[in-house]
Amino acid sequence: MINELKKTLNNLNIESPEEKAEKMLAYLDRILEANESVNLTAIRDREEAVRKHLLDSLSCAGQEEFGAAQTVVDVGTGGGFPGVPLAIAFPGKRFSLIDSLEKRLRIVAEICQDLGITNVETFHGRAEDLAREEDHRDYYDICVSRAVANMQTLCELCLPFVKKGGRFIAYKGPECVEEVKSAAKAMEELDARLVAITPQPAAEGMDGHSLVLVEKTGVTDPRYPRKAGTPGRKPL
Repeated sequence: MINELKKTLNNLNIESPEEKAEKMLAYLDRILEANESVNLTAIRDREEAVRKHLLDSLSCAGQEEFGAAQTVVDVGTGGGFPGVPLAIAFPGKRFSLIDSLEKRLRIVAEICQDLGITNVETFHGRAEDLAREEDHRDYYDICVSRAVANMQTLCELCLPFVKKGGRFIAYKGPECVEEVKSAAKAMEELDARLVAITPQPAAEGMDGHSLVLVEKTGVTDPRYPRKAGTPGRKPL
């Protein structure tokens, strides 16, 4: 699998692809080891984890908007995906990883420190709360999320982090067109617009998926996000 990972990094014109592939695998191995005691991922097989965590995480790296970004926030990072593989690939960008479970973030931060991944910072809390803090609100060039939630909910959770003119990139399943259509009202309410739904080729052993690109066209209305839990229970 390391050859497939190196090939992907080469195709993305990433410097030092072999070194970065090895660091990604080292990170993944530590996550799988920690997963024995803390639930970080449902995937326990290493090869499957390479495909579904490392290669999948890198799928947004070829987007022009991502290449130009300097600040990236990963909402609902879990075991550090997609944030940490992207941080390894792009050491010149700054990554903020957000999750509601502090135990997960402690493990992610410890592994990053041990492996010398210095462009990652973790923040514990609900997205609804952190998005109201001055240091995060309307701040990031890019927000990425692989969190399991519908697009209406994700838009409300993620777009408040993004600066005007920035992008929200959601990792979704291949059949997401209707889901995205249902989020049109939420995007309008949050001063955003759909840019594209970009299908990603299905690698061996992986289901195909799509990247949903949303542009932030204005400054977030002070009403949003609503209080914790509401975006999930009552999507816009």
